[in-house]
Amino acid sequence: MISFRNFALRRGERLLLSDVDLTLHAGWRVGVVGRNGTGKSSLFAALMRQLEPDRGELELPGKARIAWVAQETPSLPDSALDFVLSGDAAVHAALQLEANAFASEDWEAVAAAHQRLEELNGYDASARAGRLLHGLGFPADTHARPVAAFSGGWRVRLNVARALMTPSDLLLLDEPTNHLDLDAVLWLEQWLLRYPGTLLVISHDREFLDNVATHTLHLNDGRARLYAGDYTDFERQRAEQLRQQQIAHDKEQAERAHLQSFIDRFKAKASKARQAQSRIKRLAKLAGTEAVRVERALRIEFPQPARMPNSLLRLEHADCGYRLPEAEQAGAAHAAAAASASAQHAGHSAVILHDVGFGLEAGDRVGLLGPNGAGKSTLVKTLVGELPLLTGERNAHPDMRIGYFAQHTVESLRAGQSPVDHLRALSPDAPTQAFRDFLGKWNFPGDRAFESIDSFSGGEKARLALALIAWRQPNVLLLDEPTNHLDLDMREALAEALSDFDGAIVLVSHDRHLIGLVCETFWRVAGGAVEAFDGDLDAYAAWLRTRPGGEADKAAKPAKAAAVPAPPPRPAARVNPHKLARAEARVAELETRLAALEAELADPQLYARDHGARATQLGRERGELRAALDRAEQELLALYAAAA
Repeated sequence: MISFRNFALRRGERLLLSDVDLTLHAGWRVGVVGRNGTGKSSLFAALMRQLEPDRGELELPGKARIAWVAQETPSLPDSALDFVLSGDAAVHAALQLEANAFASEDWEAVAAAHQRLEELNGYDASARAGRLLHGLGFPADTHARPVAAFSGGWRVRLNVARALMTPSDLLLLDEPTNHLDLDAVLWLEQWLLRYPGTLLVISHDREFLDNVATHTLHLNDGRARLYAGDYTDFERQRAEQLRQQQIAHDKEQAERAHLQSFIDRFKAKASKARQAQSRIKRLAKLAGTEAVRVERALRIEFPQPARMPNSLLRLEHADCGYRLPEAEQAGAAHAAAAASASAQHAGHSAVILHDVGFGLEAGDRVGLLGPNGAGKSTLVKTLVGELPLLTGERNAHPDMRIGYFAQHTVESLRAGQSPVDHLRALSPDAPTQAFRDFLGKWNFPGDRAFESIDSFSGGEKARLALALIAWRQPNVLLLDEPTNHLDLDMREALAEALSDFDGAIVLVSHDRHLIGLVCETFWRVAGGAVEAFDGDLDAYAAWLRTRPGGEADKAAKPAKAAAVPAPPPRPAARVNPHKLARAEARVAELETRLAALEAELADPQLYARDHGARATQLGRERGELRAALDRAEQELLALYAAAA
């Protein structure tokens, strides 16, 4: 249980939170939401004892084990698998003792290491680390690569995997989906649903929060309020709360006006003096209910294209990838192979996607699906024309005008310059007032348009980058993960703007709410191919979970090969058929109970009754059932393996 008592938190001179009184119970999965700058990350820093409260108390269980995602990863020579394994310090140390004992042929030390691993239940640790890596998008042939060989985004994923590997009672995740593709986000959801401890997750991905959270903690205007249910439940409850607050305010204002009118009319009359005094006292005692302060809704728009040809862009029999200089061919080919297992190398090129046929017409809204490293960004860069084709044809209409948001676009903004400076570089002859009017529509009002972007948040820089694209009036938008720095309000505004856009859109995003609202057709990029996917995002998620010969199965064997030496195999045991039948029945029983409980939790009326107490209880029971089901499935799998 985590308790905040009269809690206040300050960063420098700024008071972020005050008068926080709430309790988070064990097993809850809490989504922490609020606009950028409301104190979400600072709250995590306080939970990690990196930031002291300005006032009040924060109580954590004395022996609570806390895991969180490190902000930086040093350039280590350790393999990815070993780095993730080190998250479980005790098991990692025992595995190192075992490896050292084998190397020195000290069989007594080997026996002692085996006993220690038995005590820690650590024999499957390497396999668990391998599954975490694979689930977060690392191909099996990268598990043995040194940490130093990975780029920044992939190191963030390594930190996430290491945090998930760490034994914990409280898990803190700050925007864990930002550097993940949709496949990895779906996998992470399933992992978190089985996590038995207490989870606090900061996220601007509403679908992710809806699928994971049992409670929502909203930070706003220096206050923190806890709601039962997921993000959609929170929105519904908050809307009703604000409605009731406004009704109370309006009623109070009417009473104030009535009392003040009587006082003004009769305070000078002796016959009414006592009544006037009574009303003055009543006026002083009114609660002072605040009016609902309507937060300015963000509204952005992409101007309508000046021209809209019907057939915009087409790839025919295209091989997409990279041409390599002679000196760089060997090293770059190796890196490309690590990023895509399907990459082919011929002459001086690395083929990532083979024989692509892809067309884009006016009004098309295409979502690209598939794991990171499979070639989605390569396809987008090829459509843009940034990457020349290795073979095949790219036919573009002469009136096509592309607006391209790449994953590095925000970093390419010019330091020290203002939003107006950036627009002037695009249109030197346009008047300054035109820049100001345009930037005002993108929520850079007044002097903000002239301030240096050095002081801008990541979300403000991303909004400026999108504004620069809109200024060019494109008829094709190619957007590669445009939401990574955007908060929920800005994501909603972007979804509305894209829905109103008349041109063609190709979108890569892990935000299912955005991609589901905007896109009408989906293409899957994987295995070196680009193929139409027949279905929506729900169908894609179901296909990922149920497809035969899934990549999760393929990852297990290579992951074990990269692990430290395993203990000598034990002889297979005969399995009691009655024990096997009981284990199967136990799994079936838990699945039935879980399905019934989740059906009850799906009822919206549940959260309106008894202040959500029943929903809270069911949320705890759901976490316990999922943990029990996970254990039962592991026991059953062990019996199947022993019987094989």
